[in-house]
Amino acid sequence: MKIVLQNLTKIFPARDKKNGKETIAVSDFTFTIPDGKLVGLLGPSGCGKSTTLYMISGLQAPSGGKIFFGEDDVTELSPENRGVGLVFQNYALYPHMTVKQNILFPLQNLRGEDKLTKEQMIERAYEAARLVQIDELMERKPSELSGGQQQRVAIARALVKMPKVLLLDEPLSNLDARLRLQTREEIRRIQKETGITTIFVTHDQEEAMSISDIIVVMKLGVVQQVGAPQDVYDDPTNLFVAKFLGTPPINVFKGAVKGGKLILGESEVLDVPGVDDREVFVGIRPEGFIPDVNGALECKLNNVEVMGRDVSVVSTNEASLNPIIRSIVDSDYKIDKNDESIKFSLKPHKVFLFDVETEERIRFEV
Repeated sequence: MKIVLQNLTKIFPARDKKNGKETIAVSDFTFTIPDGKLVGLLGPSGCGKSTTLYMISGLQAPSGGKIFFGEDDVTELSPENRGVGLVFQNYALYPHMTVKQNILFPLQNLRGEDKLTKEQMIERAYEAARLVQIDELMERKPSELSGGQQQRVAIARALVKMPKVLLLDEPLSNLDARLRLQTREEIRRIQKETGITTIFVTHDQEEAMSISDIIVVMKLGVVQQVGAPQDVYDDPTNLFVAKFLGTPPINVFKGAVKGGKLILGESEVLDVPGVDDREVFVGIRPEGFIPDVNGALECKLNNVEVMGRDVSVVSTNEASLNPIIRSIVDSDYKIDKNDESIKFSLKPHKVFLFDVETEERIRFEV
């Protein structure tokens, strides 16, 4: 099911009607979600990603704009008539019911031509349970399940209605690190097997990048960038997107361009043809540093952390806006921890320039 959002806007009125300001949670969001894709809505708390999800589900009414499922305008349609499956952060399972009863519950509320026989409902419930691999737990109650198992029950309950769209609101937030990894892999597997158009809301960029076909990066209700995860990482449109994506995060410096040369501190570190002389913010991905005795960027060496196939070099530089610079280099480079300083050359395609006023990207020929 293709989903089209046209100028979608949500404004919450001020609590203090006399002196307060209204809150624009989502501003003029226009985007088409292709049929059968998994889209990650990504951003920090308060960016409007969950509000967008709730408007798509029908739980919140937009202040402006329209929502289409395929060719159908569903903007005014009630949630139960939209054909969506919604999974919440806190699972929202009924504690007094068994797993089977929880999964059956949405089917028992169907009316009219959608109503199923008891046998059809049980068959559908077991199909959903098998899909999320909990069919052996059907007689247990939620309190007897692990967090990951409870999350699978919530997903099965959303899938049992055979929804046109699956909506996941921070579904992994309550799981430990290992379960998060396993469950996100399961979500991707289920989405591929069912082919259901899925929207996944998260503040965790690693989650979004690992399972999404497309990510939408949001800030303060405004879409910053849309694209395939790797494309957005490799080609950020502004400093916010560059800083938000990546683990370890991007290293940011205050620099300047003079005569087509990028200058950090007193050193010319890179050719940046086509850029006018100006002050700039400089983002360098951790993997963009090459240890080089003849390198132009010299940093004070703090520590070398051996991680197996990679080495994390921790250093400082007076031009850095971060307290430390973290560089990830191949373990083939032999770095002496006792050295006072280290020199780097830079990979041009891992270096990004940004305007100091607007923080928009300044492009140069690589």
